[in-house]
Amino acid sequence: MINLSTVSAAALAPLLAAGALQATGGDALQPIAARMVEASGAPGGAVALSCDGIRSEAVAGLRIKNGAAAVQPGDSWHLGSNTKAMTATLAARLVEQGVIAWDATLAETLAGLDVEIHPDLAGVTLLDLLSHRSGMMANAGVVTMIRLAGDDDDRDYSADRIALARALFSEPPAGPRGEFLYSNVGYAAAGLMLETAAGASYETLMEREVFTPLGMEDAGWGAPGEAGAEDQPRGHAPGLFGLSAREPGARADNPPAYNSAGRAHMPLDDLMDFLEAHLDQPQDYLSAQSWTRLHTAPNGGEYALGWGVQPDGVLLHAGSNTMWFMRMVVSPQSGCAAVAAVNSGESQAVAGPTNDALLAMLRP
Repeated sequence: MINLSTVSAAALAPLLAAGALQATGGDALQPIAARMVEASGAPGGAVALSCDGIRSEAVAGLRIKNGAAAVQPGDSWHLGSNTKAMTATLAARLVEQGVIAWDATLAETLAGLDVEIHPDLAGVTLLDLLSHRSGMMANAGVVTMIRLAGDDDDRDYSADRIALARALFSEPPAGPRGEFLYSNVGYAAAGLMLETAAGASYETLMEREVFTPLGMEDAGWGAPGEAGAEDQPRGHAPGLFGLSAREPGARADNPPAYNSAGRAHMPLDDLMDFLEAHLDQPQDYLSAQSWTRLHTAPNGGEYALGWGVQPDGVLLHAGSNTMWFMRMVVSPQSGCAAVAAVNSGESQAVAGPTNDALLAMLRP
């Protein structure tokens, strides 16, 4: 069974020093991608950079270890917990439309779903969930994960989120409300709240409110590609003989109930559409108040809504499902955003090289 593995804001804070960032030239990205892949031991990887609306992308390595197909520009990459920033952005859109409020509680929003909610979780708000201050446990237990596992085509996402809620929400919280505790279950709960309030599935809402208006045409859920083909990069997990590829399917990702916590995939060009929105903060998409809400950590902390945030305003996150690893950074004051991704989730091996790749693209 796959357990979601993420890197929180605190682990990313040393990534960039305070101050403006200056992008390297686009022609410098190819050696950066190659060094990242070589240093990480991942079969393949990709990097992308946007500064003042000018984009560059470079790739290196193979889609599948020992395979014949090289990574190509436009290939899809698994976002892991970087999906959380998209869930929070969706929430902001629905709040502005009056569908739900930031202070809507778990108990009142889910009242019609026959879900037992522990008294200490009843007053948890949407804002608490999106800022990891709900006190909810980090992940579901193994038994629950097994029950909800399956191929995306075989699962009812919304029904699975309700099943997750019925299995977990009656249990006491893992920590006190108001204190930071990174929770993938909390983001699954946020997804359930959004779809319950809106009367449409989280995936439909994401397509309507985030993917389509921002031009993210090739975004999807779960591991990308078709089993038996070398059509997309494969995630790789440690095995008896080193890294081994996982074909798309139930064993290639976490249960679909976790979509809102970290199961999106997309080409880096689509991801840059999203990152550029958070750079430019267009007022015809979200109000200035909503952009500020998304990028501001409650009570002076280090985690805003789907983003780690540094004192200088730099936004960052990382994500992995233990078979992929990706880092992303946005610096509104410099007009630059960058992402580094590899198709291996062996975090001890890939964390440093992906960090170095971002630093090579975004130099003080």
